[in-house]
Amino acid sequence: MNLAKNIKKIAQDVLLNESRAIEHLTNFIDNDFEACVQEIYSAKGRVVVTGIGKSAIIANKIVATLNSTGTPSLFMHAADAIHGDLGMIQREDIVICISKSGNTPEIKVLVPLLKRRGSKLVALVSNTTSYLALQADYILNATIAEEACPNNLAPTTSTTAHLVMGDALAICLLELRNFSSRDFAEYHPGGSLGKQLYLKVSDVITNNQLPLVAPETPLKDVILEISSKRLGCTAVVDSDKNLLGIITDGDLRRMLQKEATIAGIKAADIMTSTPKKIEKDEFAVKALHQMQEGNITQLVVMDGSKVAGFIHLHDLLKEGIV
Repeated sequence: MNLAKNIKKIAQDVLLNESRAIEHLTNFIDNDFEACVQEIYSAKGRVVVTGIGKSAIIANKIVATLNSTGTPSLFMHAADAIHGDLGMIQREDIVICISKSGNTPEIKVLVPLLKRRGSKLVALVSNTTSYLALQADYILNATIAEEACPNNLAPTTSTTAHLVMGDALAICLLELRNFSSRDFAEYHPGGSLGKQLYLKVSDVITNNQLPLVAPETPLKDVILEISSKRLGCTAVVDSDKNLLGIITDGDLRRMLQKEATIAGIKAADIMTSTPKKIEKDEFAVKALHQMQEGNITQLVVMDGSKVAGFIHLHDLLKEGIV
């Protein structure tokens, strides 16, 4: 039991250490940070992010975030740079070099080579008096009080600080570029995130059958239509396919509980005349939100006043949106 309490306390201390460090970083959003953002925004080249060790891992993540939010970026490992990878850097590129100390041997070898190529150099460091910081055109200050490691050795809080400074940089650039959700969808066409941003209701309903009955359709035929189309419901429409109402499995069960006899019952007698619906050109994720809010599993899909189909929760599950 004591061990479990200690584990919880250790974990809580780590989170508090890192959260305090992140909060303190707001003090370092200075003129250099602003100028760096403006430099990248107006640059004709790309952003090349480099580092070594844990910093290289953070550099990879920052590159991924920049690329996905409209700022073309490349990763270059600091150790590989001096063995040929420097060739990826063009004169108009901006290089962000990540290093906690700013004094590692690989960085000291790399910096003069970068300066010689004429590219702007940004130092993302936790030591603003380091060799890297003094050589840089811009400094992104990610100074921390201590690592979350009890020995103050393992990169923990420092890598978190570098990561969130990269996020701050990326989001500032996103805002400057007026990068919209439509732009985001173009960069993220795969997976559930991409589908939420581009998949429309009309794309989802193509494989569904369309159960339809007239208001005067006898109950037996209503049941057969619902069963044969396998969506658990049917729309009630006029001769021009204008929506009049909907009948679901639940409506049938409730009717059977109330009525002693079902003879003579027509579709119009049991339909819900104000069904939940959605236009076919709406995004599929909106259909999901409507289902969640209404605690229902399907919506009538409309094309103006006419019924275009049904969208079911299972359709969204198949597409990976849920």
